[in-house]
Amino acid sequence: MNPPRGMRDILPADKARRERVLSVIRDRYRAHGFDEIETPALEEYSRLHAGIGGDNEKLAYNVLRRGLDAEAIRDAAADPAALADLGLRYDLTVPLARFYASNRAQLPGVFRSIQIGPVWRAERPQKGRYRQFVQCDIDIMGDDSARAEAELMVASLDALDALGLQGATVRINDRRVLDWMLESFGFALEERPGVLITIDKLDKVGPDGVAAELRERALRQARGPSSEAAVDALEAFLRRPQTLEHNPYGERQIRKALPEHAPEEIVAHLVSIGEAVAAGRGTADIPLVFDPFLVRGMGYYTGTIFELAHPSVDYSLGGGGRYDGMIGRFLGQQVPAVGFSLGFERLVDLVTAGADDGTDAVVLVHDSDVPVAELVTHKARLIAGGARVRLERRTKNLKALLERSAADGYTAFATVAAGADELELKPLS
Repeated sequence: MNPPRGMRDILPADKARRERVLSVIRDRYRAHGFDEIETPALEEYSRLHAGIGGDNEKLAYNVLRRGLDAEAIRDAAADPAALADLGLRYDLTVPLARFYASNRAQLPGVFRSIQIGPVWRAERPQKGRYRQFVQCDIDIMGDDSARAEAELMVASLDALDALGLQGATVRINDRRVLDWMLESFGFALEERPGVLITIDKLDKVGPDGVAAELRERALRQARGPSSEAAVDALEAFLRRPQTLEHNPYGERQIRKALPEHAPEEIVAHLVSIGEAVAAGRGTADIPLVFDPFLVRGMGYYTGTIFELAHPSVDYSLGGGGRYDGMIGRFLGQQVPAVGFSLGFERLVDLVTAGADDGTDAVVLVHDSDVPVAELVTHKARLIAGGARVRLERRTKNLKALLERSAADGYTAFATVAAGADELELKPLS
């Protein structure tokens, strides 16, 4: 009687905890001027498979067309598009682009959205990886300046602070920087997507592993000397001598991390993001770290990309980037857009906030002979005073009943006898 693999039942105490975390995130995002929207769980098959969702398109759950019989399914088995006309959303970005294209006339010129909801991917289930999970996104559409990235980062760092996860930083790069570097090393245009996939493994396999995989790919694909020279140039850059001094985020750090003659426009954009984030955070310290080999795998990113890091864990807690070309696929004209997605499932595991949300939660333990009208009267009186109330019939093992209630987030209890006018509330501990 288990749920489908990769999906979970959420018990009451866990659900309450998740809702508290979401409440904090919503509150901080709204304080920064973002407005919440909602999109359907289902989108058109053609939209979900339009080549803008990267590898996630391969993980989409598709919905069969209505009215198909066994013969029609057999005849169309080789063509998924003939079988399905809808699919469950695998992220919130593609639905947001469609939402904006559909409702642009009713939205402000620069639109700041919050979108929170479940998404579905046919992942291989494993620890920390689910087939249904919650995404928590903020996006800004209509602003191509560094202000947009800065607003997203400041709001997200503020949300982590409010959750008790101070000290977070943002790793930042630009897909245009990556493309320029690969060109300067000598990689042909058609090679670069595969090269980026390998570079994305740098943290795990190191420079040796990256160079070995690129050489193996070049050999397998029978690429010429130019490809070998490009790998040599990349490996030499990865192995270049570097000082151990700490450089704060800024133009000097960015230029030191890149080959010479980096594009001025992109460097200036990255610098201005850092300055704006520092101003928004009210501090001279910029909580950004430039990483020239941050890749992020989504194919729709066109500019700045970033990931949220926290010193307590070795994995990211969120990320995002610019996807200026996506909305134009639906609208017919280009609209700048940038988004930030918090890793909600990972955040919930880290947040240690207690169950007390400021509301009294009371269990009324009653004998079987207490009239229902009296129980309802006591309960209504406590609810009117702002409490949350559960009725429980007394059991032989009262200790177990109270322990279960405490685990469910209740903070006090009272025993109710027939004819009692007043109740004595006692803490649950």
